[in-house]
Amino acid sequence: MHGSKAVRPPSRPTREQIAAAAGRTVPDVVAPGLDVLFVGINPGLYSGAVRHHFARPGNRFWKVLAGAGFTERVLSPFEERALLACGCGITNVVARATATADELTADELRAGARRLEGKVRRLRPAFVAFLGLGAYRVALDRPGAAIGRQEEPFGGSRPWLLPNPSGLNAHYQLPALVVAFRQLREAAVEQARTAEPAGRGKPGR
Repeated sequence: MHGSKAVRPPSRPTREQIAAAAGRTVPDVVAPGLDVLFVGINPGLYSGAVRHHFARPGNRFWKVLAGAGFTERVLSPFEERALLACGCGITNVVARATATADELTADELRAGARRLEGKVRRLRPAFVAFLGLGAYRVALDRPGAAIGRQEEPFGGSRPWLLPNPSGLNAHYQLPALVVAFRQLREAAVEQARTAEPAGRGKPGR
């Protein structure tokens, strides 16, 4: 996988196609027993239009994954399923696409968290990485939560809270995002070394 050339993305969606994507969903990129399941808040309209995660130009998710060592190069959103070979996957708290996460209600986030917990119990990833401090605090009713490892398990897995990699998140520039994501990767690599059954893959392998 890592030695292949980057996939050339399809043509960008038009403004009309992006606007029409409200309420659409993006298929999960998941498999049982992942090292890390990344959890976005919900898809943006651009991602809804192309039906791939973190697809809007300017979103730093794919650059951060490479910088932190989860992938050996910067993947395109259209290569998202290549993450599974790296022991990683993607889902969202809320499935429907919106222009901004602010359009989601607190009840919607909490209901999404309950559905997500059932999904996590079925898939049993080692770590569940939530991308977005504010949404996590509301969805899990933990107003004091801070970035990093969370103590209370979520769906039987270890939760980890990360900054939102959206280009709109001015509080975290790319180097700081890489540091935060790398801390999770190091924890996941250590966990994979000792996980049963033996031979479980390591992130970024």
